[in-house]
Amino acid sequence: MISQLVDLFKLRIGFIMALTALVTMVVTPGEMASAWDAVILSLTVLLASASAGAFNQYYEWKYDALMPRTSNRPFVTGVFKRDYRWLLGIVALLVFSVGWAAVTLNEMAALYIFLGAFFYAIVYTVWLKRRSWTNIVIGGAAGSFAVLAGAAAIDPNLGPIPILLAIVLFLWTPSHFWSLAIAQHEAYENAGVPMLPVVVGDQLAAKAVLWNTLLLVGCSLLPYFYGMGWVYLLGAVSGGGYFIYRNIQMVYAPTRERAMSSFFASLIQLIVLLGFAVVDVLLVS
Repeated sequence: MISQLVDLFKLRIGFIMALTALVTMVVTPGEMASAWDAVILSLTVLLASASAGAFNQYYEWKYDALMPRTSNRPFVTGVFKRDYRWLLGIVALLVFSVGWAAVTLNEMAALYIFLGAFFYAIVYTVWLKRRSWTNIVIGGAAGSFAVLAGAAAIDPNLGPIPILLAIVLFLWTPSHFWSLAIAQHEAYENAGVPMLPVVVGDQLAAKAVLWNTLLLVGCSLLPYFYGMGWVYLLGAVSGGGYFIYRNIQMVYAPTRERAMSSFFASLIQLIVLLGFAVVDVLLVS
């Protein structure tokens, strides 16, 4: 049952969103947040993300049955009965998380938390996923709003560092998911999802991933020029360089194995970037 709930609420994605929000809270210039504020930020981002993830599965359950990767989700298998009570619970979870953030953090942090869930649940899932290859590009803004929420919890007037990190998360999402889409090309095509590899082919999609990653890594270097230190720069260069290397391999041979290597490299790049950003700030303080 616990594993089914983890799957339903997409808690793995939620933890990544909460982590990015926390890191941004740490690196945003201003008064240090209290431990309680950090806990509230983490929980509200996680709960809002969970509500969006559950709505995605509630809305997509028929289509999830068409893909091997998603065919064992609880609404598809019938482990959880899909009815209006789940939808009410999903909405209540979002309202609770946004309201809690508004009362205990501030209104701007709450707004960004809401927008993150809205972009994933409505903009990506309902409006774009089955209509346009831009689905994951525009819908990927959900991750950027988690960054902005973390920054706004410290200072609602956003400075250059959180804005740049939000852009980094925005650019990270297409490279991350297009790599997965190349590996899962046939499954997405059979399910009628117009992911970029389905629309233009794996070779062109791999090149698009590389160009996007180059832009991503370039943007990830910019916070160094706005106050981040050499440790952050080292993380941006090393993690980004490894991601580019895996992208280049995928361009030469856009196989499933190379695509999955690129997909996992995206996770490594993000973890290294966030981890080194925190270490950088802690060394300075």
